[in-house]
Amino acid sequence: MDWSEAAELVEGDFGGRIVFTCEHATNALHDPWQWPESDRWLVDTHWASDIGAAAFTRRVAALMNAPAVLSTFSRLLIDPNRALDSETLFRQNADGHQVHLNEGLLEAEKQQRITRFYEPYHAAVSDVIRRSRGDTVFSIHTFTDDYEGDRRILELGVLFDDDEEPAYRLIRHLESHGFHVLANEPWSGKGGLAYSPVRHAKEFDRTALEIEARQDLIIQEDFAQRLAEALASFFA
Repeated sequence: MDWSEAAELVEGDFGGRIVFTCEHATNALHDPWQWPESDRWLVDTHWASDIGAAAFTRRVAALMNAPAVLSTFSRLLIDPNRALDSETLFRQNADGHQVHLNEGLLEAEKQQRITRFYEPYHAAVSDVIRRSRGDTVFSIHTFTDDYEGDRRILELGVLFDDDEEPAYRLIRHLESHGFHVLANEPWSGKGGLAYSPVRHAKEFDRTALEIEARQDLIIQEDFAQRLAEALASFFA
């Protein structure tokens, strides 16, 4: 399957321990899709992409010389970190407002998005993990410090489903480096919100972890570098 339109590959050492993924890397739409004028307010918000996630993925991948796969399409077109039966695969509402990009979608258009973007993205991740001898699929996401009026002070969350032992080892490691970090916050990986890394880790018998970093912090140079170095030392 040709996945070049749906995924960006960052080259790295396939003999290392880790493959990074970034499912919400961009707010881009591909032709023929365009942002409806009524959705323009969404474009630069956390609803359209995980702010700072792509830049951090490239940073930590370069630091560790690790391969990474990043999406090339907005999560509002279709969310590759959701199962196909998820209610938010094609998100209908954001901050209490209709997402007009996804209003009244016909099954034919849903299938078009699945075929053109969702399936090729996951094919890319599978291809990279298949080539890697690493033991961990590590997904990078970010969260807003103000979610529909809920102010968040948490710096980092480590999401997991079945892989509790490595997740808590990572949490303790990050705490020892001075980060405020919690397990399965601000979302739970046990609720299907770490779908992509869990799916691919199970496919190849690897460990699945997902990190959530607060967006106003991850865009700061010193915070991003400290976090990248902490992750690199954990997987050394």
